Amino acid sequence: MSLSAKHLLGIKNLTKEDISLILQTAARFKEVLQRPVKKVPSLRDVTIVNLFFENSTRTRFSFELAERRLSADVLNFAASTSSAAKGETLLDTVNNILSMKVDMVVMRHSASGAPHFLAQHIPAAIINAGDGINEHPTQGLLDAFSIQEKTGSLEGRKVAIIGDIMHSRVAMSNLFLLKKMGAEVTVCGPPTLIPRYIREAHGVEVNYNLKETLEWCDVANVLRIQLERQNQVLFSSLREYNLAYGISRSMLDSLHKEVVIMHPGPINRGVELDSDVADSKQSIILQQVENGVAVRMAVLYLLATRDKPE
Repeated sequence: MSLSAKHLLGIKNLTKEDISLILQTAARFKEVLQRPVKKVPSLRDVTIVNLFFENSTRTRFSFELAERRLSADVLNFAASTSSAAKGETLLDTVNNILSMKVDMVVMRHSASGAPHFLAQHIPAAIINAGDGINEHPTQGLLDAFSIQEKTGSLEGRKVAIIGDIMHSRVAMSNLFLLKKMGAEVTVCGPPTLIPRYIREAHGVEVNYNLKETLEWCDVANVLRIQLERQNQVLFSSLREYNLAYGISRSMLDSLHKEVVIMHPGPINRGVELDSDVADSKQSIILQQVENGVAVRMAVLYLLATRDKPE
């Protein structure tokens, strides 16, 4: 089996079979990561450039570790210290890098659609590490892998995505993936942070009441408030947001069941999650970080070997 697409630009472009293949491959790579020697020679002749035009910690480190675990040659690019800071265009920057015989590009960019633009102009395989408010496909995949690992299945699972849906590329990738894999999805947050079209466009439920949403769901994927993407005031204050939509220990204890807590990071402690929730036994946030390496190893491996004979 191989992926149907040459690039990973978004979950929207993947089939259900693609997603299943990535998750199955990630499970095998997670086994590799438990061994004393965690490195395999799968991508020994492959050169990968990490092209990050936005700040990142977890995603960039996760990709770099995944690449090195697969024995790839790795180049790291930071826009602030490159010729892009002098006015060089995106296409010129990438073409200059490709002239060094790079095989794959992992790209994060503040402009939605930037990886799609590159995929139309260069021969290398492109992996979208987050573009604007569009998608963050590897985060969606690692979230799905984590849910499946914790609960046993995605099909029929009730998942709530809570918080700043409007500005979250993580939310969009999760919506596309969970619906394709048969999960039930509800989004929850202030009305000003939930797109009006989301119920009709994506077939998800909308609930503005946090307690009701937590009583309904099996898994709560809690999102960060992205103040840096908001160009107008959309709620009164972080304190007011915490009072209405922050998840506390007392709230979880009042539920009639145990809910799995997730967060893509970075966490605004005391805003969307209290510390005694983020660090509780119900939280799988650190497992998400661990699973991110295995999932990204799977994506890199499947794209790099897609056109090669068995």
